[in-house]
Amino acid sequence: MNNLEKIDSDSNIIENPWELLREYTDARIGLGRTGVSIPTSHSLAFQLAHAQAQDAVHLPLDIEHILEQLTSNNLNQEIFPPVVLHSQAINRTTYLQRPDLGRKLNNDSSEILKSLNLNKNEPYDLAIIIVDGLSSLAIKENAVNFIEKLISALNEDNHNWNISPFTIVQQGRVAIGDEIAELLKAKTSLVLIGERPGLSSPDSLGLYLTWNPKSGLTDASRNCISNVRSDGLSYEEAVKKTMYLLKESRRLELSGVNLKDRTTSNIIENNQNEENFLIK
Repeated sequence: MNNLEKIDSDSNIIENPWELLREYTDARIGLGRTGVSIPTSHSLAFQLAHAQAQDAVHLPLDIEHILEQLTSNNLNQEIFPPVVLHSQAINRTTYLQRPDLGRKLNNDSSEILKSLNLNKNEPYDLAIIIVDGLSSLAIKENAVNFIEKLISALNEDNHNWNISPFTIVQQGRVAIGDEIAELLKAKTSLVLIGERPGLSSPDSLGLYLTWNPKSGLTDASRNCISNVRSDGLSYEEAVKKTMYLLKESRRLELSGVNLKDRTTSNIIENNQNEENFLIK
């Protein structure tokens, strides 16, 4: 037995000193052991987390709940209410097996967007697109809460942000936002999507921002903010990052790998001074 380990006399569990670090992380460390196995309680907790992650992937998006939330939070746009769309993946099984179909709207959805009588002489500044992704639970728990705080920040900003009708997409992937924003004639798209569930985060929301969105773009054209949830990145911090990226994207007319998030720490840039330190 390691000298740092000790036996819990009440349960015969050999404790691990790394257990103290679990206060700072959701990672499964310092679980201790009973014989050559981990304690039963931790084994059951792992199985529960695994089941929750699986459920998050297969749980259908509750469209009515999202629409009700948007309405009750005074986020429902009066002229054009939220538009419900669907990808080319006809069901969840197809969605999981054919990621490419989740990146494109089906014909009915494309026609819905084309037929909207938007009467806009100028393009929208921003399209906010809600997509179920790999965790509809993340959308249910976080999407409207985040949108509420984002809209408040946009309203307080000096620039008058012209926002397109909200869209809600079933069986969608990140790239489907490019096609939607292009049809809506939006300068920037912000996709809110359920991220792939982890064993400690089945409800993680991801945000993807794209300048000049159009079909065929790759992830290099997008900025990502991930792990937005109550036990992850707070809504306030997520809004702060989003507002910075939105304003910089508009100012520089770009997004993706060329747009850096400078909201949390100093970023070390390439030193433009070409001098060799060895001969100073």
